[in-house]
Amino acid sequence: MDLFNQTIDQDKNWLPYDGTVNYYGKLLSKTEADFYLEQLLNTIEWRNDEAVIFGKKIITKRKVAWYGNKSYEYTYSNTTKQALPWTEALIALKALIENKTGETFNSCLLNLYHSGEEGMAWHSDAETDLKKDGAIAS
Repeated sequence: MDLFNQTIDQDKNWLPYDGTVNYYGKLLSKTEADFYLEQLLNTIEWRNDEAVIFGKKIITKRKVAWYGNKSYEYTYSNTTKQALPWTEALIALKALIENKTGETFNSCLLNLYHSGEEGMAWHSDAETDLKKDGAIAS
């Protein structure tokens, strides 16, 4: 399936089994996307992720940052994270996405992958501070 070259139908569910995935098309021009990429690379408080897996503390290659409406906390792999206040660039992107989707978002988890060798294993999120059955924008 070539998702990005399909006719855009934002009401179509691309995942008709255990969830819903909607595709809204390209929301930014290349110039706008490059601007926000530069902003995020230079203004986000990127940190290597830490986790405790099978009793061993690991530090990931990928970097992460979490921003939100308030100082939310969540814990995974025995490590607690605390949300930082939104940056100007994140506020602008949040508004754009909320306007396009009709959803509201209370936080943003950013992952910085440096190469195709990094990734995230299959997992389930169960943070109590986040909206129950809330949407995820990606």
